[in-house]
Amino acid sequence: MNLWVDADACPKVIKDILFRVADRVKIPVTLVTNQRLHMPNSVYIHLIQVSQGSDIADDEIVNQCEAGDLVVTADIPLAARVVEKGAHALDPRGALYDQSNIGEILDMRNFMDSLRGSGVETGGPKAFSKREQMKFANELDKFLTARRG
Repeated sequence: MNLWVDADACPKVIKDILFRVADRVKIPVTLVTNQRLHMPNSVYIHLIQVSQGSDIADDEIVNQCEAGDLVVTADIPLAARVVEKGAHALDPRGALYDQSNIGEILDMRNFMDSLRGSGVETGGPKAFSKREQMKFANELDKFLTARRG
């Protein structure tokens, strides 16, 4: 199993959690980004830097991930694509996406996107909180524990 990170929009505190997990659990963590990133030196942490462009990083993650992998992303369409391949997706705010819930979540995202496209003000995401950071860490731990033992 590998952990993949849609790294361009991933909060630094979440990347830091993933860096610690990579070494503690000895699991490969690959960050996919279209910009340079500062990362700790570790045999478990890898970087794939792709060119600029819409969905290029997403396409790389979808092409590389396999069934059973975990993709960390806030991008719901990307989450739907990896879940379709048999992987799982974990939002940096702690929501785990899988076959049982991604369809409904994607439908709601598309509905809200159509509202925004027609001029309805839907508001943006709230600020990233310490509570969400803890929820992410707990969900990641549960996911990894379930697959290790």
